[in-house]
Amino acid sequence: MRPQWAPNKADTEASRLMDFTRWLVANRGLSISARGDYHALQEWSVDHLEEFWGAVVEYFEVTFASEPAAVIHGETMHRAEWFPGATLNYADRLNYGEDAAAAVIVETEAGRVTSHTYRELRSDVGALARYLRGAGVEKGDRVVGYLPNCYEGVVSLFAAASLGAVWSQAGMDYSAVAAANRLGQLEAKVLIVGTGYAFRGKVFDRNAECAQLRSRLASVEHTIVVPTLGTNYEVLDAVEWGDALAAGGAGDFVPVPVAFDHPLWVLFTSGTTGKPKGIVHGHGGVVVEQLKSLGLHFDLGPGEVFFWYTTPNWVMWNIQVSGLLLGATIVLYVGDPLYPDTARLWEVVDRHRVRLFGTSPAHLLATGGGGLELPRCGALRQIASTGSPLPSEANEWVRSQFGPRMPVFSTSGGTDIVGAFVCGNPITPVWDGEISAPALGVALEAWSEGGESITDTEGEMIITRPMPSMPVQLWGDDTGSRYLETYYSAFPGVWRQGDWITVTSRGTVIIHGRSDATLNRRGIRIGSAEIYEAVDVLPDVRDSIVVGIDLPDGGYWMPLFVVPSEQWDAARSPGSIVRAIGAHASKHYVPDDVIVAPAVPRTRTGKRMEVPVKRLLLGADLEALGALEVTDQPDALRWFARFREDGG
Repeated sequence: MRPQWAPNKADTEASRLMDFTRWLVANRGLSISARGDYHALQEWSVDHLEEFWGAVVEYFEVTFASEPAAVIHGETMHRAEWFPGATLNYADRLNYGEDAAAAVIVETEAGRVTSHTYRELRSDVGALARYLRGAGVEKGDRVVGYLPNCYEGVVSLFAAASLGAVWSQAGMDYSAVAAANRLGQLEAKVLIVGTGYAFRGKVFDRNAECAQLRSRLASVEHTIVVPTLGTNYEVLDAVEWGDALAAGGAGDFVPVPVAFDHPLWVLFTSGTTGKPKGIVHGHGGVVVEQLKSLGLHFDLGPGEVFFWYTTPNWVMWNIQVSGLLLGATIVLYVGDPLYPDTARLWEVVDRHRVRLFGTSPAHLLATGGGGLELPRCGALRQIASTGSPLPSEANEWVRSQFGPRMPVFSTSGGTDIVGAFVCGNPITPVWDGEISAPALGVALEAWSEGGESITDTEGEMIITRPMPSMPVQLWGDDTGSRYLETYYSAFPGVWRQGDWITVTSRGTVIIHGRSDATLNRRGIRIGSAEIYEAVDVLPDVRDSIVVGIDLPDGGYWMPLFVVPSEQWDAARSPGSIVRAIGAHASKHYVPDDVIVAPAVPRTRTGKRMEVPVKRLLLGADLEALGALEVTDQPDALRWFARFREDGG
């Protein structure tokens, strides 16, 4: 079988990945036979972790204020210490961009475009940092945001980071309650809020939500308001964004050196029980992972334009912003990707001469089915896709529009490592429906239930050696017990990601979907716990269970099954459920279907059996699952098996 895309020799030789390979041959003793052989290079990067990650640092000229004593100390997965003794700052990489070069371009749904140079960005970051320092923000304090996708969010991240403070944010589509469930865990000193946003032609004034959020964050001492939708605001004792920058004034941009593993940000990912989980990443781990991923795998360099459609709730926002570490230009889009029609994002790609465009399988399929004539997109050289498995139809549509030379690099990684486990690269072919290879430095295998490495057979995604961007900790997990339970409990000593994969004989990887109960709609992890919080209090509902299903065509189906109470009204209750979930959490959490079921299967300890239900809906055999042995409600499981057999 031939690949559907293969790099030509000229493009291969011109890529940064090939230049890095030549550099390794000259400076690290890599065999010259590995030139042009990605799988040999990848194997070397895993077998020689210290040499590889040390080479990434040297090749990309990472500047340490204090030099490390070693690259890695200890290789026990969760206890590995990367670059011990080193100090640096994520924000220091802003100095890599040329003064007059565009750093951040923002385009709104209505077509309004603003552009900010690196000189402006560094100036604004420095001014906000000085304001925050004057407000008492010190190393380790938390600064949080409740913002739409905006330039001010980028400035806020870098300003907080430059002081050694910890950044976190929630998008404004979250309710005040849902945002507080995340940001309230951090006991932040400063809150930065917007006033609203526009989406699909409608205006959403969020002033009331901002005021409610502020009242729920008792630790906040200072609030800054960004006029993202008009200048009126309801948060008392707040300072307007322009006034905060003016108060910070002019001065040099000098980020504070911090330890390699000093917390940079907290990214929240929702689970099936309890509050959303806060994942903490360190400055150094993020820097080296992003230089590797964006610089080598996606061939991104200074002055090149990088656009990934995302929101502040998704890790791809942080990854796109990290394009600034390479001196690239990033494009932020504020609005619905399919409004007013499916050509909208392609118009953005064309207008801003985007070289690397990142999107989702759902967007590619929606565009392909729209029948619209797309703009030329003459500068485009790569399309990247993540969020769910990429079906072959999406690749075929891209080739029909842009010709056989346009690669689509499917990628899978995520919030946990703020990077990629598997992805494409400029020197490796693409087979439709598959991902080209594990990423550099990633020791990836598929394991059977018995813990054996398997090929050409579906198994659990396992990482067997440490990575610098693995979480420093989970927020509030002082003993580390939740961290170990999350990643290392299924197979002690190795990282279990929670995805079903197949590693093929040719080295490609096929992603089949989540192996656990995590909901992952278009790349945004959704906590079933927050759905249950909204639904379980409704008088119409006696019990409920929600699951997420990756569909063969690249879509995602998230049904909510409910056991009705005596107050259930078939005409009214489903709508009430949808409104309750949207108000409590976000529109992203609203199920695709509300389906009445006779009972919800639970374990003997009372836990909802989400994974067995998901497996049944995917066609698994009930008897082979072993789920009947752990429940007192076998008939409930049998109902879901029949529901699947009947075409539900």
